[in-house]
Amino acid sequence: MASKMMDALMELCQEKHIDQLYLIDCLEQSLSKSYADILHLEYGAEVTIDRATGKVYVYELVPKGEPDEETGEYTEFDKKDVTPKDTSRIAAQHAKAEINAIVRNSAREQIYEEFSDRIGDIITGTVLQSTPDFTIVKIREGVEAELPHFDLRRFENERNERPAGERYMHNQRLKAVIIDVRDPNSTMQPQRGERSRPPIVISRTHPALIKRLFELEVPEIYEGTVEVKSIAREPGQRSKVAVHSLDDRLDPVGACVGPKGSRVRTVVGELRGERVDVILWDADPSVFVANALSPAKVSRVLIDEEKSYAGVIVPDDQLSLAIGKEGQNARLAARLTGWHIDIKNETLAADILKNIPVPAAVDDDLISDDEPRRCQYVSEDNIRCRNQARPGSRYCGVHEQDAIEGAEDLI
Repeated sequence: MASKMMDALMELCQEKHIDQLYLIDCLEQSLSKSYADILHLEYGAEVTIDRATGKVYVYELVPKGEPDEETGEYTEFDKKDVTPKDTSRIAAQHAKAEINAIVRNSAREQIYEEFSDRIGDIITGTVLQSTPDFTIVKIREGVEAELPHFDLRRFENERNERPAGERYMHNQRLKAVIIDVRDPNSTMQPQRGERSRPPIVISRTHPALIKRLFELEVPEIYEGTVEVKSIAREPGQRSKVAVHSLDDRLDPVGACVGPKGSRVRTVVGELRGERVDVILWDADPSVFVANALSPAKVSRVLIDEEKSYAGVIVPDDQLSLAIGKEGQNARLAARLTGWHIDIKNETLAADILKNIPVPAAVDDDLISDDEPRRCQYVSEDNIRCRNQARPGSRYCGVHEQDAIEGAEDLI
């Protein structure tokens, strides 16, 4: 019996890639605690398993000498053989439980070593099981991941990584991004049931998922010719992706959209119909903000770099489009650019600017003739000309003659 148990242990160790000596040491420690309780041994027991035959020996620890003066505990013990007749049966029961625990922990350690450096990578898996709190996804044989979608009102410390409205069926193929790998040797207090759940945590709501999907569909992004500068996302509804090309001859937006929209359409299909806007990134904040508010047309952008503030003026008929449904377009644009965006239509902006006092004009004697000045002509609509004045004159070439004729009428 003992020899058969030892052969089975050795075979299992080879199959599961577990160190044989480590397994036997764990069994000895587990059996020592059990036999101390079974035999009611006051000072505990020590168990030894013969490495060759698998026979189990149980020794009672008998104190020797005097106890320690500070702790009152014995430090030296003699051993008394108290091996029962049915040690093999009890050892087999403990071996089964211990092996299962070691195999689970060993598998989790191997998974942690393999996947801990892959956080942010995309994986493709098959849905095995879906519960109200999480979905189990099979990555490959023996490796499973968890897609959590807990009710955060009930479980504040858990995650919700499933876009609203998504539901998963058994054996459904799914793409997701790795956001965490649980360390089996961590000393931190685990969450509820975390030890029994898969060690890999994946997400369908993380912005990195969109970037990885574009890398799969757009060779220019994978090769590094086109960069994804930033992503703003409201999972399941709409996303904005800012892209930039390192090659001046390549249109980054066109590369991401693809022929007849084929590339971006594939990404949208994987995201279950989530709308994806591809935006051209620009080093000029005003241009970038204007692009980010697409598809709305922008008249003017005023930038305050100290406060990270962008004041945007749009035509009256573009205001609702720039803001978007429930402010979604403006909200995503602000996340994408990192600027606080305030949108106003042209009519409201004109009313505001009308009430702002104009600074007093500088005396002409204090202005050098060599310094460029703006044309002083003001139309009947109270709009000042934007042209530069001609040298020695207060007006540009277009309005200089009008000013002369107006002065003659006053004589």
